[in-house]
Amino acid sequence: MNMLLHWVVNALALLVVGALFKNIRVKGFGSALLGVLVIGILNVFLGPVLQFLALPVTFLTLGLFALVINSVLFWIAGSVLEGFAVEGCFAAFFGSLVYSLLTTLAGRLLFAPVVA
Repeated sequence: MNMLLHWVVNALALLVVGALFKNIRVKGFGSALLGVLVIGILNVFLGPVLQFLALPVTFLTLGLFALVINSVLFWIAGSVLEGFAVEGCFAAFFGSLVYSLLTTLAGRLLFAPVVA
């Protein structure tokens, strides 16, 4: 149940990102759910490979190159799906940044452990 709620919250965050940026299109909630699924799969399988290959550059930029890797994965997800599209590298960079911030904030607010 918790994983399903995470999925829905992340899809809502993707819809917000699509509403904020004109170069990021999300057709509807179903496309957002599918987009979140593809982003998650790319982050699990392709993300570690890209992070390992870019480790020297990431080290030299003090970790900032990880943002570029996230934007590439975000752009790939947008080019694979039909109802979710990311047009341009700046849209991919800022869209992935805002998406990451929104999902992190929502996760902290909604799923934080309750302290008694």
